[in-house]
Amino acid sequence: MSIRVSTPRPKQQTVSALTLARGREAHLRNVILGLTRQTRQPDELVIGVMQDRLYDDLPDTDFPIRQIRIDGKELPLSRARNSVAEAAAGDCLVFLDVDCIPAPELVADYAGYAIPGNGLIMGEVNYLPAGAATEGWTYAGFDAVAERHSDRQGPPAEGLKRCEDYRCFWSLNFAIHRADWDRTDGFDEAFTGYGGEDTDFGRQLDHLGVPIYWAKGAKVYHQHHPHCMPPIHHVPSILRNTEVFAAKWGHRTMEHWLTAFRIMGLIEEVDGTLRQIREPDAADFALCEQQSHMPYANTARVLRHLKATAQVAAE
Repeated sequence: MSIRVSTPRPKQQTVSALTLARGREAHLRNVILGLTRQTRQPDELVIGVMQDRLYDDLPDTDFPIRQIRIDGKELPLSRARNSVAEAAAGDCLVFLDVDCIPAPELVADYAGYAIPGNGLIMGEVNYLPAGAATEGWTYAGFDAVAERHSDRQGPPAEGLKRCEDYRCFWSLNFAIHRADWDRTDGFDEAFTGYGGEDTDFGRQLDHLGVPIYWAKGAKVYHQHHPHCMPPIHHVPSILRNTEVFAAKWGHRTMEHWLTAFRIMGLIEEVDGTLRQIREPDAADFALCEQQSHMPYANTARVLRHLKATAQVAAE
């Protein structure tokens, strides 16, 4: 007599969506709304709250939302990401910036991609102009106006493609399986304020042999908000963090920003030490700040302008 043995189906891995927030209530609400509209919803959302007050009046969801308060006067981005990852219960950790609305397939895409050994997966990012993410927004409306960043590599035609340059890692939209996250030691909490912690994390992955991949899909729509590129409103923390990186790896990072700061006369180097020599003025902000018609600010655009202006002045 033969006995038929059934093969158990593999257990579907659980997914924790993770985000960080300080202010940005409307952006956070849109992220949550996007998570409720997934073809496969996350098993939970963990919010690292970088302010004294927890958020209230958040959208209703079919998954639990947990808020974890992260202390720190300057943006404690590294510590906040580590804290939400530590608190998460899921197998797959999906990190979304608070200004990134997930497309409907994002959670399902990442659940398929971020398996043990696949390392870090970077999904697609499309940028929205001002006014696109108002109440009643639709994905069709986003697709009609969203743009891909001109300085970022496009996604592969399908599946995953190995990213060979750790400097391409941006933390605004990525996923990693818990098993691979546990190999990394997380983000280095010596980086505080703005700048450098992403590149350091990418360098750490490269050092450990944890791969980084570009993904087709796992898309987010980046909500418009005024900011500057290069980030002239964060010069002190960038100068501090580039030296933290240099002490660790033997060379500075964020050189494209530092180059712009030098040409603008914001910083100088004396005896191997960078220091700020003046505050940015209205003309600097007019050059670097994202305008309402721009889906994103662009350091490359500013550098081209600065170098062209310098060349004309030298002739």
